[in-house]
Amino acid sequence: MAHPRKVETNHPGINKLRQKCMALPEVFEKEAWGEATFRVTKGTMFAMTDCDHHGSGHIAVWVKAPPLIQPELVERDPDRYFVPPYMGPKGWVGVKLNAKTHWKELEKLLVEAHFMSAPSRLRKNLERQSSAP
Repeated sequence: MAHPRKVETNHPGINKLRQKCMALPEVFEKEAWGEATFRVTKGTMFAMTDCDHHGSGHIAVWVKAPPLIQPELVERDPDRYFVPPYMGPKGWVGVKLNAKTHWKELEKLLVEAHFMSAPSRLRKNLERQSSAP
């Protein structure tokens, strides 16, 4: 069964998310499962929109997260963070995009997710840049 197209083009949270993701090195956007996904060239997906995906009732983003981050965030603030379907068992964290979104914290999650999804060549380059004075 084909997924209905859910990609939001006029939602301010999705637009801000898109801007933050596309500012990262070698990122491209690809529609999949009716949603916008953000991927690293020659790497993997690191974020996916949730525009009422399968009737979730919210606009959000699912972000690839390092081990133990998901339960910490969800326990600390379940109004902002949640365990997304499908990707939740792999440690991804859902972040609701609304007036309560902590954009600085989300940006840190996106940067880390991007790094985890990047091919080794890009990871080495990013590590060099972050350690440069």
